[in-house]
Amino acid sequence: MLEGRTKKLSLLVLLAMTLGPLNSPMVRAQTIDSYGLSEQVRKQLVTLPYYGVFDNLEYRIQGNTVVLSGQVVRPSTRSDAEGRIKRLPGVARVINNIKVLPLSSMDSALRRQVYRAVFSFDGLGRYSMGANPSIHIIVDSGHVTLEGVVDNQTDSNMAYLRANGVPGAFSVTNHLRVRNSRQR
Repeated sequence: MLEGRTKKLSLLVLLAMTLGPLNSPMVRAQTIDSYGLSEQVRKQLVTLPYYGVFDNLEYRIQGNTVVLSGQVVRPSTRSDAEGRIKRLPGVARVINNIKVLPLSSMDSALRRQVYRAVFSFDGLGRYSMGANPSIHIIVDSGHVTLEGVVDNQTDSNMAYLRANGVPGAFSVTNHLRVRNSRQR
């Protein structure tokens, strides 16, 4: 009977020695970073209350530092993004390089015109659906940039052509990426 208890005790000690290091902060941070910090950051950014079609948020993870970039219409979106990311486990530092776009009635009008031109076209309207649209329209001092992901190169080209046809845009830059594009 004593032998059985000793065996159980030995197994418990071995188990504690094996699992104990997993509780240390360094191992937890590595585990979170390796298996999902990127997904957690992405989720926090796309669920910001005022993040929409006229904003673009991007991030890079460098060890336990998250570098935020992009452009937003509201200053609160910039600060909310930083605040949410700072609270994530495994994040030690946030570098916030998000640009708040200048307040301009001309840019606001241009945003609406580009939105209508792009999303009213047959086949492109589906990219405006949902809480976080696939195509984001960034207008900075009359310069339009299309950001996001589309299903094929034809949709990317068509969105660019539609945006480029809007009067009042000084330039249009197409940064749309094609989902699951394969190099040939």
